[in-house]
Amino acid sequence: MAGGFYFFAFVVVLSTVALVEYYTLARAKGAHPQTGTGIAMGILLSADFMFARFRDAIVTIFDRAGIALPVPSMPQYFLMLIMFFLPLLFIVELFRGKGSPLVNVSVTVLGTMYVSLFFGALIGVREIFIPSDFPVYIHFAVTGVSVSDEVAATIYRWGGLTVLTIFASIWVCDSAAYFAGRAFGRHKLFERVSPHKTWEGAIAGFAVAVATFILGRQVFLPYLTLTQAIVCGSIIGLFGQVGDLVESMLKRDAAVKDSSNLIPGHGGVLDRFDSLMFVSPLLFLYLDFIVF
Repeated sequence: MAGGFYFFAFVVVLSTVALVEYYTLARAKGAHPQTGTGIAMGILLSADFMFARFRDAIVTIFDRAGIALPVPSMPQYFLMLIMFFLPLLFIVELFRGKGSPLVNVSVTVLGTMYVSLFFGALIGVREIFIPSDFPVYIHFAVTGVSVSDEVAATIYRWGGLTVLTIFASIWVCDSAAYFAGRAFGRHKLFERVSPHKTWEGAIAGFAVAVATFILGRQVFLPYLTLTQAIVCGSIIGLFGQVGDLVESMLKRDAAVKDSSNLIPGHGGVLDRFDSLMFVSPLLFLYLDFIVF
C-alpha cells in the first residue's frame, strides 16, 4: 500500500466525509456544529501524523529562499492547533446566534477528536515505519549509523503490509461476528444499543481477528513476535467491536439507521470505518511505544 502524501490524502478525504456525517448526526439532535472550522481543524490534526514529512518539505522551501524558519516539534504543533482553534470556535459563536454555543463548540471539538484525530492515527501507523523509529538493529545485520536504501524500503513496505493486515483483520472480525451471531447467537451483547449483536458473534469475531494477525505475522510481518501479533489482533477484536457499538449508540441517539446514504446498502463512511477509528490510535501507541 502506497504511503506518504498519497496515503495522507486518502485518509484525509475519508475522515473529512466521516466528520461531515458526524456533524449531520449532531444536527439531528439540535446542535449546530461549525462544520467548516471543524474540517480545517481535523485536516491539520491529521497532518500531525505526517509532521516529519511536512516539516522537511516546508523547511527545504524556505531554505532555498534563504529564510531560516523556526519549526515546532510534533507535540508543540498539536498544542498550537488546540490553542488556536479553541478560542477561534468561541469567537465565532459570539457572532452566530445559532442554538447553544456550549453545545456547538463541544460537538465541533469532539468531532475532530473522535473522527479526525482517531482516523488520522492510521497515518501515524503507516509513517512510523522508518529507520529512525524502527528497531533496525534487531531485524537487520546493520553496522554503523547509516541504513541502506534497501533496508529502509523493506521497513516502509512492512508498514503498508501492516495497514493491509489491519484492514483484513477488521473485515474478518466483522464478518465472523455477523455470521457466527446469526448461526449460534443466543445471548445479546448490548441489546440497548445494537439488538442483533450477540456474545457468541463477538467471541468469534475476536478469535478470528487474532488469528488473522497471527497469519499476517507468519506470511509478511516478520518484525512482530507471536505475542505482539496476538496483542494487535486482540486490540482489533476487542476495541474494533467497541467502536462499532459506539457508532451504533450515536446513530440510535440521533434516530437514524445509517450515518449517510453515500454507499448504497452500506451506509456512510462513518458506518464503514467506525471500528478502524477506534483501533488506529491504540495500534499506533502500541507499535510506537511498545513494539518499536
